[in-house]
Amino acid sequence: MARLAGGRTRRPPLEPLQRLETPTRVSVIVPTLNEEARISPCLEGLHAQGPEVVEILVVDSRSKDGTVAKVEAMAKRDPRFRVVYDDPLPTGWIGRPWALQFGFLQSDAQSEWILGVDADTLPQPGLVAAIVNAARSGNYEALSLSPQFKLKGIAESWLQPALLITLIYRFGPTGVQADPAPERVMANGQCSLLKRAMMVKMDGYTCAKRSFCDDVTLARSLASRGVRVGFQDGAKLIKVRMYDSALETWNEWGRSLDLKDASTPGLQWLDVVFLALAQGLPIPILIAVIFGGLAGGAETTALTWINGMLLTIRLLLLFGVRSSYDAVQWSFWLSPLADPLAALRILISTLSVPKSWRGRSYADF
Repeated sequence: MARLAGGRTRRPPLEPLQRLETPTRVSVIVPTLNEEARISPCLEGLHAQGPEVVEILVVDSRSKDGTVAKVEAMAKRDPRFRVVYDDPLPTGWIGRPWALQFGFLQSDAQSEWILGVDADTLPQPGLVAAIVNAARSGNYEALSLSPQFKLKGIAESWLQPALLITLIYRFGPTGVQADPAPERVMANGQCSLLKRAMMVKMDGYTCAKRSFCDDVTLARSLASRGVRVGFQDGAKLIKVRMYDSALETWNEWGRSLDLKDASTPGLQWLDVVFLALAQGLPIPILIAVIFGGLAGGAETTALTWINGMLLTIRLLLLFGVRSSYDAVQWSFWLSPLADPLAALRILISTLSVPKSWRGRSYADF
């Protein structure tokens, strides 16, 4: 309840901004690996950004499809685009943070900001000016945005919101007024703005080099070192189509949602227990009560009231997160029924360590 209470006074979604009053220089970094099928909307969205964007570095990890050809075609229309190939993956690095680190090292030293953007996103006009303005206004040296999700299919619209709620239950909504403790800071690497001078001092993305949730690991490391880190609602500024099906969402997003690489084992297991009690068990318990699976008495009455209240909160949250989706199917409103699966997915993820990611093996991690 305390975590969710901040949602009542949270900052509204950021609005697009076409021009900054005080000019700046932003270097955009887009890591890519076989993104031909989904990078075009991202390229068009970045092409539409204003003059504050001085370069767009697409850091390609030797894609085997037509990713580079699409970027090169865009570069003929907009000279800010440039393809750079990252060096072979160094020992001890995960692919994504290494691509970001490589792009950071290749970026214009005169830029004030570094903006990391994922290839599966759709940046809206006015994104870059708006996030820079928000960072300046809030005195942030690191600011990331939550996106608006684009879902397709009944199963995906049923499962994905339940997985999203696991994050909200653990870390609260985006845009809260108070700064959280460093170990509870949240971030989203799909759209992450960083002060370049600060990143030079911090040796770039090195602190997150072994992390499968590098965005959160980086944000928490920065916050622990005194950097002001923000996480705001960017639903009007950036959209994302992360996965192509409910199964892919379960397999790919689900295995990093535990955020083990950005947490301690103690906090991680507290979160697992918390999610089981607050999200995973209320519906099964209420079903058991309704069908007589639990004996009567004061304990059962109390259990019914507590879990009924938890279910009510969960149902109300459907209206709270509705704006995080560009369109919803009827199955979205039934997503609380997927909560036991979502809590189970966090448990499974907590008990396992990824051995491969995007076709790369990390068996030695």
